[in-house]
Amino acid sequence: MTTIGLIRHGITEWNVLGKSQGISDIPLNEIGKQQALALANRLSLDEKWDIIVTSDLSRAKETGQIIASKLNLPISRFDERIREINCGEIEGTTEDERLNKWGSNWRKLNLGMEEFENVSKRGYEFLLELATIYSDKRVLVVSHGALIGLTLQKILPEKFPSTHIENTSLTILNIKDSTWDCTLYNCTQHLCE
Repeated sequence: MTTIGLIRHGITEWNVLGKSQGISDIPLNEIGKQQALALANRLSLDEKWDIIVTSDLSRAKETGQIIASKLNLPISRFDERIREINCGEIEGTTEDERLNKWGSNWRKLNLGMEEFENVSKRGYEFLLELATIYSDKRVLVVSHGALIGLTLQKILPEKFPSTHIENTSLTILNIKDSTWDCTLYNCTQHLCE
């Protein structure tokens, strides 16, 4: 059995402002760094993890580096396949700005946004690859909200009707004999302590 811990990066200034980040390379803010440390402390009390992999965007890399430092574990790789959804022309805009610029039907316009199906496909294929390469290991994957949410919907559609994932939340998946199971979902208990 391979265990995969999916982690969304810590909060950024654009998260606070409600701006769509997509593949824009926005760093963690101070609260995001504190969130990552709180999660790292939680993970250090957990069963041992073997591998850490992160998106190549700085907010995920920073989150992963804080966790890796606490767990005394190197990051195995930074991978662009687990980047956030490419939001095209809406990157850097708030909902109000999108409404003002494109109107209330902006979601129906072709603004260069990556298709949800493509995001879930690359996330799913990446996790399958990890499960093959790191069979019987415990792997932490630091990525992004839409990628994690859409990938979970592809893996277990009946279990995950929503794609909303909290900053520094932990979701635990197990895969054995091509069967997926989720034992923890979108958990931010470490932020309440």
